[in-house]
Amino acid sequence: MNSIIEYYNHYDEDGRLTAKSHLPEYLVTMHYIEKYLFEGAKILEIGAGTGRYSVALADKGYDVTAVELVSHNIELMKRKIKAQHKLTIYEGNAVELSFIKDDTYDIVLLLGPMYHLFTDDDKYAALSEAIRVAKTGGIIYAAYCNNETTMYKMFYKKRILDYLDRGLIREDYHGISTPNEIFTLYRKPEIDVMMQRYDVTRLHFVGVDMLSYLHSNRLNRLNKREFEEYMKFLYCICEREDCVGMSIHMLDIFRKN
Repeated sequence: MNSIIEYYNHYDEDGRLTAKSHLPEYLVTMHYIEKYLFEGAKILEIGAGTGRYSVALADKGYDVTAVELVSHNIELMKRKIKAQHKLTIYEGNAVELSFIKDDTYDIVLLLGPMYHLFTDDDKYAALSEAIRVAKTGGIIYAAYCNNETTMYKMFYKKRILDYLDRGLIREDYHGISTPNEIFTLYRKPEIDVMMQRYDVTRLHFVGVDMLSYLHSNRLNRLNKREFEEYMKFLYCICEREDCVGMSIHMLDIFRKN
């Protein structure tokens, strides 16, 4: 965990989802969260970062619990708390949430931890904990980094040869994830295999940002109306099976049976 903590101590996570090139990830994710919100819903965000989602949901009046590994991020989140917020923050690890009771939350957000888990045991532990603390019928959101679009990004940024020379890309162009590289990369069939272990029903599998990151310099030049139309376009294609694989980030949304 030390390399991850060090990374976020120096990364502007607070500003990441506000730049126009990264905003689609936030807007599409919130669009799907809002589909299942209801008055009085209790929400848990595991790996809450600096509180981009937790604070936004607290602003809407929801009772939110945020768990975050990185103390630097927690300090930034605390600065955003308002007197009217029902927002409780814990420092903790997604793979071990024993301080939270079973069947507690209506909505569970696991929007970052799966990016940074490098063993099958830890991946399953994080998913199991998120499902355990959700109520029966509760909705869980798990986010993943897409392998293929990350490969595209490495070519575009001329980093591919460095990773190949260091033995970090397999012959089938699947990235080999290690704590030093920070991010774990997934293909959807791998996610499908993991989810076979659980008694859940998938509701949506969504590409939340598509090619936005790859063409950020152009996306940032869109005017207000053009960007609004761009978001309408993403909402139209983000669940299409022939399009989800274009997304840098993928979001698995499922109900606990």
